[in-house]
Formats: sequence, C-alpha cells, structure tokens
Amino acid sequence: MNAAVRATVRVGIYTGAKVYFVHEGYQGLVDGGDNIKLATWESVSMMLQLGGTVIGSARCMDFRAREGRMKAALNLVKLGITNLCVIGGDGSLTGANQFRKEWATLLVDLVKAGKITDDEARKSCHLNIVGMVGSIDNDFCGTDMTIGTDSALHRIIEVVDAITTTAQSHQRTFILEVMGRHCGYLALVTALACGADWVFIPEMPPDEGWEGHLCRRLADQRARGSRLNVIIVAEGAMDRAGNPISSEDIKKLVEKNLGFDTRTTVLGHVQRGGTPSAFDRILVGLSLSLSLRMGVEAVMALLEATPETPACVVSLSGNQAVRLPLMECVQVTKDVTTAMAEKRWEDAIKLRGKSFENNWNTYKMLAHINPPDTKSNINVAIVNIGAPCAGMNAAVRSAVRIGIIQGHNMLAVHDGFEGLAQGKIEPITWTGVSGWTGKGGSELGTKRVLPSEYIEEISLTIAKFNIHSLVIIGGFEAYMGGLELVQGRDKYEELCIPMVVIPATVSNNVPGSDFSIGADTALNTITSTCDRIKQSAAGTKRRVFIIETAGGYCGYLATMAGLAAGADAAYIYEDKFGIRDLEMNVEHLVQKMKTDVKRGLILRNENCNANYTTDFIFALYSEEGKGIFDCRKNVLGHMQQGGTPTPFDRNFGTKMGSKAVLWITEKLKEVYRHGRIFANTPDSACVLGMKKRALTFQPLAELKEQTDFVHRIPKTSWWLKLRPIMKILAKYNISLDTSEHAHMEHVIKKRMSMPCS
Repeated sequence: MNAAVRATVRVGIYTGAKVYFVHEGYQGLVDGGDNIKLATWESVSMMLQLGGTVIGSARCMDFRAREGRMKAALNLVKLGITNLCVIGGDGSLTGANQFRKEWATLLVDLVKAGKITDDEARKSCHLNIVGMVGSIDNDFCGTDMTIGTDSALHRIIEVVDAITTTAQSHQRTFILEVMGRHCGYLALVTALACGADWVFIPEMPPDEGWEGHLCRRLADQRARGSRLNVIIVAEGAMDRAGNPISSEDIKKLVEKNLGFDTRTTVLGHVQRGGTPSAFDRILVGLSLSLSLRMGVEAVMALLEATPETPACVVSLSGNQAVRLPLMECVQVTKDVTTAMAEKRWEDAIKLRGKSFENNWNTYKMLAHINPPDTKSNINVAIVNIGAPCAGMNAAVRSAVRIGIIQGHNMLAVHDGFEGLAQGKIEPITWTGVSGWTGKGGSELGTKRVLPSEYIEEISLTIAKFNIHSLVIIGGFEAYMGGLELVQGRDKYEELCIPMVVIPATVSNNVPGSDFSIGADTALNTITSTCDRIKQSAAGTKRRVFIIETAGGYCGYLATMAGLAAGADAAYIYEDKFGIRDLEMNVEHLVQKMKTDVKRGLILRNENCNANYTTDFIFALYSEEGKGIFDCRKNVLGHMQQGGTPTPFDRNFGTKMGSKAVLWITEKLKEVYRHGRIFANTPDSACVLGMKKRALTFQPLAELKEQTDFVHRIPKTSWWLKLRPIMKILAKYNISLDTSEHAHMEHVIKKRMSMPCS
C-alpha cells in the first residue's frame, strides 16, 4: 500500500496538484481535523520498504450512515478536495462509489444546513473517485493481482520452507492454514509453490469421500519414502454440503486413520506483515508496477474524470495498468460468492479469472497419487543451459511429472549441451523430482557451452537414446543453442524433433518473453539489499550508495530494482547516457542533500558502458560530492543468482514446465509419420514465453529478427517505458514522453478551466 501511496503523492505533486493524506481510512475522513493533512514530497520518503500503511486504516461504522458521509463531505469541501483515491478491498471501494453517487445531494443538505455556502458547493460540484485494490486475498475480480498478495505469499512460503526442514527430520505431516476468507488464491498458489499433497479451497470443495482419498494419498506418499506430507487449507474451506473444514478437523482425521505425527500451523496475521516484495512495489509482471504504475494511472484517471465518468478501479492486466468500471468489477466479485452459495463450483473457478483457473488445472494435473499406467513410448529429454537461477528446478519438476502423466519416458540430461553430447543422460522418475520446487540453482547441472562445437556428437546421442523431443530450460545460451540445433537440422536428421525453450535467467533477456524464470528472485534479492543499504544511509546521513547489478547488457534488473527501491538513477545500456547526464545526476543529489532526505541510491547495470564503469562513477560522485556527501559502492555479483525461489518463480516455473510438455505432446502427434517422428518446420522449435497475460509459443526462427545478438538482448523491451516514472518519483524535472506529457498538460488545463453547474 505504501508504494501506491508514495507514487500517487509524487505524481500528483508532479502534475501541480495539492495532495492530502487521509489518516485512519474513512474514519479520518469523517472526523477531519488533523486526520487530513497536506502531503509533501519528503513526507513519503523511506516508505517503499515498509509493510502495512503509514497513513493508517480503520473500519468505520460512521461512514456507513448518511450522517457520517455528510461529515466527510463537509471536511472535503472545506479543503477544496474533489478527487479521492481509495486503496482497499471491495467493501472500501463500494463505499467510495456510494459516496460519489450521493455527493450532489450531500452538498444540497450541507447548504440547507448552513454548513457550506453556495459558492463552496459550486466549486466542489462533483467528486471523482478512483480505486486501487489493496488486499492480500486477491479476491477482487478484474485484476490479475491485488496489492499485497505477493508479499503475503512470501510470508507463507518462508514459513513453509522453515517447516519443511523440521518436518522431514521427524517424519511428520504438517497442515498449514492460510488466510483468504472466501477466496482460495493464497492456498492454491502456496500448494503449487511447495508441491503440497492436498489443498482445500472454498471455490472447489473436495468430492464426497474425500477423507478416504486424502488418507490413501498420504499413506502412498509415505510408502514411497517421503518423510514429509504437507496439506494447505484456506480459512474458508468447506465440504460440498457447506460445512467448514478446519485444520484441526484434518489433523484429527489423519491421526485417527493413519496414526501419523501431525502438526497444525495457523499463520493468521503474520501473512499481512513484513517488508513488501519487489512484485508488490512495482509489480512485474507477472506485471507490472502494480503499486507504482497504479499510482501513476490513478492520478491520470482522476485528472481526466468528468461528472459523467463512472468510478473506476485501476487494475493489473498482464504487465499493464488499466482502468475498469468499479462497480462492474465489484459485481463480478459478488457473483463468485453467489456461485459458491449455489454450489456452482466450476462457475466459481471460472469467475475468479483465467489465472486462477490455470493454477487450479495445473495443480490437479500434478496432484496424482500415482501416475497413469499408459505408455506413449515417447522419450522426452530435459536439459538446463547457461547460468543457474532460482525456479529452474520447479520447471523441471512439473515438466517431468506432466510428461509421466502423458505416458512419456522422461530423461534428465546433466551438465547442459556438453552433457548431452557426452551422453550424461538417465531416466528421471516421479519421486526423483520430489521437493525440487523450493530448491535454488539447477539440480541437473548446467553449463554455458553452446551446441555448435558438439553438434555431431549431440545428434549421435539423440539417436542412441532415441530422444523424440527436447525441453531446453535456460537463458540466452538456451535460446542461441535452440537456434543452432534448428540450423543443424539440414545436416543431421536426428535434430528434426520438436524442441521448446523455456526462458530461465536472472537477466530477463530472452526474446519472445516479457519475463524469465529467476528474474523475480534476483529482483527481490537486489531490492532487499537496497533496503538495508538505505537504512544504513538513513542512519549515517549525507551518503550516496553506488550499486552494480547483474544482467549483462540487459537493464531490466537495474530498472525494476530502481523502481522498487526508490533509486535516484539507474544506468543501463539500452538508455544511453554521457558525462552531462552524470553531472546532472550529481547535481540532483547535491540539491537533494539540502532537503530532509539526506541519502542517495544509484544503480548501475554491469555492462551499461565500457568506459563509465562502477569504479569511475564511484570516483566521480565521490569527488563532486566532497563536503556535501560521501559515497560507498557495492557489487552484488553472484548473490543475485542464489537463494530459494520466490513464490512467483516457483509458480511461474511450474506453469511453464507443464505448458511446455503439453505443447510437445500435441506437436508429437502432428509430426508422427509412418512410424517415426520428423519435425523440420519453424513452428516445431519454439520459445515458450509470457506475453502480457498469456503463455505463447513463438518459433525460434521468427525471433531472430527481434534479437540483438551482439549484446544478447531483445531489440525492444516493454519495461523501458517505465524508466521515466522512476525519474519522476526521484523528483527529476522531466516529461514522461512527448505524447504522454502533452496529453497530461492538456488534461490539467482542461480540468482547471472546467465550469461547475
């Protein structure tokens, strides 16, 4: 919430508006006085890393009554406030819409009561409302993700990982109850992210006889040698008759029927606390800038509103912030509750949205007690290429298990293309990938070696092991390797098999995908490091930190970490800069030190410029800042590749691995001719990528035109459009871009000249 507050305040001030804090939610609006205070640029400094909301929130019974809303209207009119940005759940947003609808009649009553003048009523003739959804439950329809959800998942996964170690040591069954009221999103994604044995969600209660089914599954897992059973329960879970299913109920069932040592953990409000994740601050992705972009979009929505404009909510669609009619979204949200009450479970799942439905279908596929006995006689090999990154193992696990479900024989290739050439291949089983979802790095082993120098050996290995298809998981080397294998088809018929590349790299530089597995984990590592550094600087005062991030020539990490951490500048290869830009940035920090904010943060992508190195920039800032501020530098290095994967990367990797093998299964049917596999068309070798909000397959050959091979980056990147926002939020006097700035100026002038009737 604080990231959204910060962005709204600063963009509002940037447009020339007065921006006010309303403390303690609607109660502050009703009580007025010191609860409504003018916000300044400096008043939102150091907010990004804080959980909760610094301006407070409170449930308000007074605002539900017309008398309370009249008091709120009086307080706003007296301050000349006619635009209200509300961050909250569907209840808060519904209340805001009601307030807006009756605004005119509230003013009439206030004039009649002599509390405001006719002139004051004319100046405040209409109230504009824009909403941003802040809820850890992710239960608001119309947006892919609500503010706070990803941070809550981080808290949950931290607990799951901690529990897993002790549970495996003691052979225990753990039942974890998570929040979500009537929405099972947190429970479902947690189950995917940790490979839970069972998940209970309110949208899809278990079938009749679930008690026996659950016990058989747990017993089977224990018989296979598993020392750990994990069951995830949403707090609103129920059976088909509508009776609640609690964690205690499940514990008693397991202990009575199986005699397993069982423990329950009810997370409660720990899920709401802690430092917000990078995703929640800027939202990648899977969009982006949920908080920051929403704040920008919210201000623009208010500036463009007219009396006829319906109240809107700023939502996330893929990697774009969009405006949707508020009450239409509220109605769909209510429709989910209605469907559940009427026991239309399939409708409830669909109404939650495509992402929820895909998560549910993926979990169902991966939740088999035993893989099916059917065999396809197809051999699918999986190989990791390039630098290791968090989430690779999640992709391998789901690819292996979905492949086994399809009846394929799954083969693990160790040590990349070099291992493929040397025949380092072995069958990989269902239990062989148990527990891989939460492991960082690459369990298969990986190398940066490209296949061109081993192309003949690779073709011989493919023939020897009778490999019918290849899943390549990795970064730019995986993409390049896929292209080289496709080019080798002309000479080696063994390479004429379906291939799919799954982007997995912290650099997020693979063409054909907005996101790569591993980038979110690296981004969170950088952001948390920046938080600690800023805290140090806040205590020391007058200090500027220069931080070098990874990414090769790709500036994704530096840019997004700059947004998430509130950096003053982020130097990247794609956005050219020179000595005058560096001088301007230094001068900006000199002026900043004269304000209440006496600290600075500069990010530099490792290959942004061959001459303006990290050491050079550090020396420049140190020299120019003498007597005003001192400097420190940090090179983050390989720590950005390590650690356990974030919930996003676990979930993303799981869905990508699943989707890739399902595509391969269909493609194999297409290319099966006369008893053998032969695939040499462009669409038989693809990159699986996320484009906006969909997973798509693009032929490797078609992506060549979109690639800068010298610098190993795509020729165009969607996230570059976010860079001006970072500069605005750091108080640089710049325009968004020619078209956006002209549009903003037009909107402001139009609003200032708009008459009220």
